[in-house]
Amino acid sequence: MDKTDAQQIGEIVNQYLKKENLDTALDEHRASALWPQIVGQGINHYTVKRWVKDGVMHVHISSAPLRNELMLNRSRIIALINDTLGRPVIKEITFY
Repeated sequence: MDKTDAQQIGEIVNQYLKKENLDTALDEHRASALWPQIVGQGINHYTVKRWVKDGVMHVHISSAPLRNELMLNRSRIIALINDTLGRPVIKEITFY
């Protein structure tokens, strides 16, 4: 039996995810899960539904004035999410 270099389990998992093209889907799920932390509980209270597909975050907001305010701050929200994730995952946010 050949000896191999020791690797941390996190490195092994990351290599597997990348090999199976699951790393992008996982990052998109993480981005969606970060929404309450990024915008705060007050805004999250008005969030009906959210999901990410192909780098676009889709967010349903139940308040029209809040939805308009979020549209104006869209680039800042994208930057905060991507900075928190450590890589550019979200390219655009659409509000409904």
